Amino acid sequence: MKHANEELASTRASLIHRLKDWQDEASWRDFFNVYWKLIYGVARKAGLTDAEAQDVVQETLLSVAKHMPAFKYDPSIGSFRAWLLNMTRWRITNQFRKRQPLVERLPKNGGTTRTDTIESAPDVSLDLEAAWQAEWETNLMNAAMDNLRRRIEPQRLQIFDFYVNKEWPPEKVAERFGVSIDLVYQVKHRVTEAIRAEVNRLEHEMT
Repeated sequence: MKHANEELASTRASLIHRLKDWQDEASWRDFFNVYWKLIYGVARKAGLTDAEAQDVVQETLLSVAKHMPAFKYDPSIGSFRAWLLNMTRWRITNQFRKRQPLVERLPKNGGTTRTDTIESAPDVSLDLEAAWQAEWETNLMNAAMDNLRRRIEPQRLQIFDFYVNKEWPPEKVAERFGVSIDLVYQVKHRVTEAIRAEVNRLEHEMT
């Protein structure tokens, strides 16, 4: 178990190290595919509009890119995903703060304390951790499927979709695509294994 944990930590550290290179398109694509919908979904659940949530995504990812050159991953302090949640939380708070009329955002009685601004910001505690985890699981699966669509023959993905997601009988799927029933079963098994492997890969690299 210790060896496995060390291996996962090494994998995550490896990805974060690769993100320091802005020219590493593959690593940044993996990162974006997994996290943009996660950030967006949590922002929407917190009560932001579509446009506000899109701004949260853009601002958070830009901030991540700026932090990467000097970022040091230390799993003993906390996970990368928890760090990203904190960054997202601040940008959600900022979006709520922008909604306030200017007069409400000005310091009271000419004061310049930070307390007035923080206290006037809406409470976005809405158990963001729970919302983050729920969105994470959904978007991890979606990101895995997006990656697999670039590697698996389209017809096989369609066979899998009709048999597993649409719950067609295997005989009907075989007739629809002009293949044998055995191939339908084979496709289901192989695509399921590919999805599981890709989810595990993303989970290990992105946590």
